[in-house]
Amino acid sequence: MTDILKQKLESLPTDSGVYVMRNIDGEVIYVGKAKNLKNRVSSYFRKNSSHALKVKTMVEKIYDLDYFITLSEQDALALESNLIKKYQPFFNILLKDGKAFPYIKISQTEDFPKLEIVRRLKKDKAKYFGPYFGGINAGEILKTINSAFPIRTCNLKITEGKKAKRECLNYSLGLCSAPCTGRISKEDYAKIIDKITDFLNGNDHVIEKILKEKMEKEAENENFEKALELRDRLKMIAKLKERVIANMPKDVTLDAFAYDSDGLSGAISTIVVRGGKILGVQNLSVIDASIDEGEALSSFIVQYYKHQKVPKIILVSSQIADVSALENFLSEEHKTDIIFPQKGYKKSIIDMAKKNAREHLEKFITRDKQKYNKTYGALEKLQQELNLSRLPKRIECYDISNTSGVLSVASMVVFENGEPKRSHYRKFKIRSVEGPNDFASLKEALTRRLSELDKGENESFKNKPDLIVIDGGKGQLSSTYEVIKPYNIDTISLAKQFEEVYLPNDSTPKMLKRGSAELQILQNIRDEAHRFAITFHKSLRNKNTFKSPLDDIKGLGKIKKANLIKTFKTSDEVAKASIEELNLVKGIDLNLATRIYNHFHEK
Repeated sequence: MTDILKQKLESLPTDSGVYVMRNIDGEVIYVGKAKNLKNRVSSYFRKNSSHALKVKTMVEKIYDLDYFITLSEQDALALESNLIKKYQPFFNILLKDGKAFPYIKISQTEDFPKLEIVRRLKKDKAKYFGPYFGGINAGEILKTINSAFPIRTCNLKITEGKKAKRECLNYSLGLCSAPCTGRISKEDYAKIIDKITDFLNGNDHVIEKILKEKMEKEAENENFEKALELRDRLKMIAKLKERVIANMPKDVTLDAFAYDSDGLSGAISTIVVRGGKILGVQNLSVIDASIDEGEALSSFIVQYYKHQKVPKIILVSSQIADVSALENFLSEEHKTDIIFPQKGYKKSIIDMAKKNAREHLEKFITRDKQKYNKTYGALEKLQQELNLSRLPKRIECYDISNTSGVLSVASMVVFENGEPKRSHYRKFKIRSVEGPNDFASLKEALTRRLSELDKGENESFKNKPDLIVIDGGKGQLSSTYEVIKPYNIDTISLAKQFEEVYLPNDSTPKMLKRGSAELQILQNIRDEAHRFAITFHKSLRNKNTFKSPLDDIKGLGKIKKANLIKTFKTSDEVAKASIEELNLVKGIDLNLATRIYNHFHEK
């Protein structure tokens, strides 16, 4: 333990707050919250502790720490979540943004609402049902509803006093009640919506009866294809009915979370119950250095509900310290109770989740360790082998593509924690370089990219890379390093023929072990940058190939352009036409005819 760390531990306050652990390179490796900062942080460093191996592994890497005092435990929860999102610490549970499950939405502000599948919940007074995952498909649910109830599926805006001219095909097929032409009143349409809501809340008797009657009728009429489709809809409902736990009330709505660990790896299982039925089960591998199971669950739950609807009941597999703070944090729309059940159907659900987590851990433990060795473990080895100033958690790689210097483009590919971060990929059209000059093109691309760092406007550009990789040899590196040097970013180049790694101001290349995970990361990002650059270049080349000389004429739209080609057959013949001949074409007035003529004849 360093002297700086000892001093900070001794001066820690007893207030609630958030603590940030850093390694020797200043990288944030763990973020945690505490009701009492001094007690919680000190507990990591107690001798003869019974901490799990993953906690001891993290503690060995701690070189420094920061802390933030908060006014309440609720504020600590919010701050912890924001810091985890910002720093992406390796020893925290990390849920990727955008992992939102589908919901079915029914608007409450329209007289004749349609059903929509959405992945983002809004505070718009609408009703949301779900989430649907783990074998239950929201699209299939929607098709089943549309098969049973005549509700509209169109995007038509239906306003009072304004009717459509005629009904659509769905009305003729009995699939829509045609509110657009006033075939159904608001009151009767609302009754249909009530039945749909009843089904989505777990009551499937009415819809099952409707579908059976429709299926039998279609079979009698020898419309066997439609009858089979309805039979499939009934099978989906039967699948839902099977997902019931013994003794569970029909109106139960809750989420359950269970955590299991072998001391190094961990797994969390989530079970979603709506209307007394299990709508989804999700199992995730996690790396987490929380001191206890409750702390790991708390951190996971806060991240999980950033994109999901919070139910009134949440079940957990372990006691959570300061559970009231977490309940208050989640109780924005309604009161939420977090329960550690000891008996009854709730205990059965948690036992099921715990079993799922354990099985997932046993099944994927080898895979997860291999993934660690190929990602974070490989980054640590890469830092050691190349003597980098920091762990290269964010790597950016750049490559150039052109055809004999024409349509030069640059690609920027990003890997975070050893894996592609595709949403952060960027591409550049080279503006200032003429001819096939890869050195100058790379220099331009990096100048433009690094100039964006201080602006903080673009989600990808505002993140400073830990390592920049240039596709090429010593020449490519030398030509770009003067641009990168002021930003204090580790930089290397990777030459393809022998996979030599060049470092600035060193003419002797480094040779990483063939087949090693650290070399594979560099090869993967180099190959991905090459692919991305070529793909972008080809798309521009294809656009240019099919570009017409008429495309650059101001005021000449698609219809007028089509009229010109229809009259003159080719753009070459258009170029030969006089102003008077052009003026005779439909839609081409004298001003535009003059502009077209001048476009081809002015030097």
